[in-house]
Order: sequence, then C-alpha cells, then structure tokens
Amino acid sequence: MFGTLIVLLVLLAAIVWIYNLLVKDRNQVLAAWSDIDVQLKRRHDLIPHLVTTVKAYADYEKATLLAVTELRSKSEAAAHLPEKALIENEIEAAISRLTLLAEAYPDLKADENFRQLSENLSEVEDHIQYARRYYNGSVRIFNTRIQSFPHFLIARPFNFENAEFFEVDSAEQRHSPSVELN
Repeated sequence: MFGTLIVLLVLLAAIVWIYNLLVKDRNQVLAAWSDIDVQLKRRHDLIPHLVTTVKAYADYEKATLLAVTELRSKSEAAAHLPEKALIENEIEAAISRLTLLAEAYPDLKADENFRQLSENLSEVEDHIQYARRYYNGSVRIFNTRIQSFPHFLIARPFNFENAEFFEVDSAEQRHSPSVELN
C-alpha cells in the first residue's frame, strides 16, 4: 500500500514536471514569435518612409512602390504564420528591388534620408534573420520534445501540437537585401 502510494506520487510528479516543461517550451516559441513580430513591425514602420523617399526620385516606379505598400497591408492582416511568412518573404524581395533602384538614381543614392533609411532597414533585416533563427530553434526544441518519449505521453492528451517553422521559400530570399551604398 505504502509502496503503491510512493509510485503514484513519483508518477504524478513526473507528469507535472513534463507538463510544465512542455508549457515552458511552448511559451518560448510564442515569445520567439513575438520577437519576430516586433522586428517585422519595425520593418513595416520603415516602409512608408522608404516609399516616400524613393517616390520623390522615381515616380515612374509606381508598380514597385505600390507592391511594397500592398504587401505591408497584407502582412499586417495575416492571421497565421505560414501566410505571414510567405508575405514577409515577398516583402523582403520587394524591398530588395526597391533599394536596388538607388543604383539607377544617383541623386537618390546620395540622399541622406534614403541612406539613413537603408541603414535602418539593413539593421532590421539582420534582426529579423536573428529572430527567425531563434524562433526556429525554439520550434525545433518544442517539436522534438512533444514527439519524444515520454513527453509525447503527456503532450498528446493535453493537445500540445507541433509549432510551424518560419521558413524561407526560395534561395534568393535566403539573403538580406543589399542596401549598402557606395
């Protein structure tokens, strides 16, 4: 009787410990996503300024300017990670095209406001890449844990589900846009 009680208490303690570990990992994934979201917000805040600055020099590049602005709105409205990740990858490519316009417009390239925006954008892109790596590392740890024995014995009944990675779809998008000015 006493031995059975001890075994049950040890089993209950193990269940509580594993459950708390899974909650901690899930919260780390959520916090890591929040870090990405903060950096995406910083990027989104820079986009209108960048568009306005480029527009003053390149009025006929309206399609590129419009695409960046529309993608920003779509991303802010996206509710799910896969959708948001896809849109953010498109934003990254569009911003890259936008900043490459500076090569065709020497006056734009020399504009102090554009230079500052480009530097800020480059910094934000670096932070986004770091936040993505941290997030994906947190997802990897969490997913591995909920798929491993004995953790999956607790994860399944409590509806812990795999988190989704924030993936880059194409090789071209695997690099930050070049915004360095000579």
